[in-house]
Amino acid sequence: MKTRESSLKAITEQGLLPLFFYEDAEVSLEIIRTLYKSGVRVLEYTNRGFAALANFRFLIDAIGIEMKDLHLGIGTIKNTEEANDFIKAGAHFIVCPVVDAEVGKLAHDAGLLWIPGCFTPTEINIAHQLNAGIIKLFPANVLGPVYVSSVKEVFPGQLFIPTGGVEIEEENMTKWFKSGVCAVGMGSKLISKEILEKRDYNELAIRTKKTIEMVKATR
Repeated sequence: MKTRESSLKAITEQGLLPLFFYEDAEVSLEIIRTLYKSGVRVLEYTNRGFAALANFRFLIDAIGIEMKDLHLGIGTIKNTEEANDFIKAGAHFIVCPVVDAEVGKLAHDAGLLWIPGCFTPTEINIAHQLNAGIIKLFPANVLGPVYVSSVKEVFPGQLFIPTGGVEIEEENMTKWFKSGVCAVGMGSKLISKEILEKRDYNELAIRTKKTIEMVKATR
């Protein structure tokens, strides 16, 4: 069983949280298989399409058979109805673009890691008081690494992960890790629209391995 502690460990050890959504369930599974074969052991599927819930159920079933050590979380959860649906579907952790105390409570009651999205110090403080295991800084391209360095001092011990604006580029990644983040979230920069549309699993494997190596080198 995946727990709050095991998901937290998986994300902090990997240092990278890939995230994506695609409307085709079979293609989504092939993307996850490619990520897994390339070394990924934790990732986020985003709730950004009509088929997201049905796809997620399909993916959880397949992972339970093929990739038992993989943590699959659900992202873009904005309310308790969505949280309930995906917790019942077997989500290993919950990621939100906002801070919703009731969603946090649902995740905590289920023994799952809750990662709310924050932008301001006030939002961070609320999430911190609600025992967010990791706080997602979003959109990270607007906030930047300097923001993390400044705000982290106010919340000692709190873990942060930036999403949006993280590049597969050594200088950029070094700045993020030097700012004090525990991992980086990466969506279209890693799993691009072109890769999804062309089903280019070979390019995804190359890009993923490169990104994992870069994370290791720049942390």
